[in-house]
Amino acid sequence: MDLNEKIRFPIGHFEPRFEFTDENRKHILDQIPEIAKTLREITQDLNVEQLRTPYRTGGWTIIQIVHHLADNDMNAYIRFKRALTEEEPLASSYREDLWAALQEYKDLPMEDSIMLLEILHKRFLTLLRGLQPEQFKRKLRTEVLGSITLDVAI
Repeated sequence: MDLNEKIRFPIGHFEPRFEFTDENRKHILDQIPEIAKTLREITQDLNVEQLRTPYRTGGWTIIQIVHHLADNDMNAYIRFKRALTEEEPLASSYREDLWAALQEYKDLPMEDSIMLLEILHKRFLTLLRGLQPEQFKRKLRTEVLGSITLDVAI
């Protein structure tokens, strides 16, 4: 991976995990409530200039990233509900780059998206923790990974 790729993907490219145990799943679910809290903590002392500065050339600002996290998780929540109620639905994609260029990403306070994440994650976790292990084997189709289980989607 060249330097630009390392900067663009600091934790590496997504590598799906296809084998899950109940313990793996619990570990992942237990991390979800910490996301909004951590976002709030790591951004609370940053000034407006820092929040509006892209982290890399051609990259998004911290504000755009936080708004994107809320949009992405809303989409994930809907995908999960569809996979639980439909037979292998197509997980619709969206133009993340164009969404990040919309006015709300510039004007909306970042805290609004953090609060949205808190509420959304509460609902999402209620849904996920109420599922039986076999329900995590239900599938949805994605453009990038093809047919995947809800375990992989987590």
